[in-house]
Amino acid sequence: MVRPVQRVNVDFAAEMLDELDREATQLNISRRAVIKSLLRHALDQHYVASASRAKGG
Repeated sequence: MVRPVQRVNVDFAAEMLDELDREATQLNISRRAVIKSLLRHALDQHYVASASRAKGG
């Protein structure tokens, strides 16, 4: 199932773009894919930490 997509614009410092590009090259994927993957990972980690705090751990 294809989920709806909404396009957004985000500004990055040149240094961060360099880091993203290096990672993209290393993984042989696009910069966009790196950004999406890292953001998904960060959100997942955030939810895990939030759930842990809610349980008192």
